[in-house]
Amino acid sequence: MAFAGFLVRRLLQAIPVVIGVTIVVFLLIHLVPGDPARTALGPHATPRAIERLHHEWGLDRPLPTQYWLFMKRLLTGDLGTSLRLKQPAGSLVVERMPVTLWLIGYATFLTCLLAVPAALLAASRQGALRDRLVRVLSVVALGIPGFWLGLMLIEYVAVDAQLLPSAGYGSGFIGHLESLFLPSLTIALGITPLVIRSLRAETLKVAESDFVTTARAKGLSERQIRLRHVLRNALAPSVAVLAVNVSFLVGGTLVIEQVFSLGGVGTLMLQGINSRDFPVVQAVTLILALVVVAINIMGDLVQALIDPRVEAR
Repeated sequence: MAFAGFLVRRLLQAIPVVIGVTIVVFLLIHLVPGDPARTALGPHATPRAIERLHHEWGLDRPLPTQYWLFMKRLLTGDLGTSLRLKQPAGSLVVERMPVTLWLIGYATFLTCLLAVPAALLAASRQGALRDRLVRVLSVVALGIPGFWLGLMLIEYVAVDAQLLPSAGYGSGFIGHLESLFLPSLTIALGITPLVIRSLRAETLKVAESDFVTTARAKGLSERQIRLRHVLRNALAPSVAVLAVNVSFLVGGTLVIEQVFSLGGVGTLMLQGINSRDFPVVQAVTLILALVVVAINIMGDLVQALIDPRVEAR
């Protein structure tokens, strides 16, 4: 019951954020220098075409009225029509979204797979060679640009060694796992160091707690203590760090999708920017922002499941 109340509170707290996101996305078209309609149609557009687009977008009405019309269309699932492809912008984003969601989920899984063992290894003996080695590798990985790492993985793993595909989304579950491994690993290596640092610090802090000393006094093995007591209590703050960084990697997928030619939402966004297809840019921005909100809510829920004390906050 307490968890259900916590979930309801988090959803209610997300409502103002979502409204703020819609306002920012709505104002996006008004931030374009000059006339957005003329910019979208190009320098050779006729006055009649510009006037028609003004009316279609509602730019000939007061700003509050424009926002109200934008919200009415949004609530009915109408995100506008692509100027370049002449298709509903929302449908274009939904078609590409599985690629991006796969990439985000896969990268998150690889991050956990790399970060948890590395953090526990480093914290198992503070100041030892293993600890220093993990910290040095974390700093090095943090300083590597994602696009450069992606190109190196394509060159040496996909092209030279021919171990994995260098581009594309793949077909079927196994095909997706193979094709998205390198781009997901590229993203994961960018945020893994941050999660390692957080989990290592929390693990060392929890290891000095009184209940850990009591567990040792009861004769529990170090393995049991670390897995049952230390790791569980150290995970909750690290989940928050992971959720924040996964939210940031939603934007980072734009570049990685281009490097690996995945054809996801990031590719659609860049195509929309290059062709000044503002409805598509608005639709992608809005949907990705909602994905970020959902990721943060999920992070809060996972924290609450790991540590019930989070529900009381």
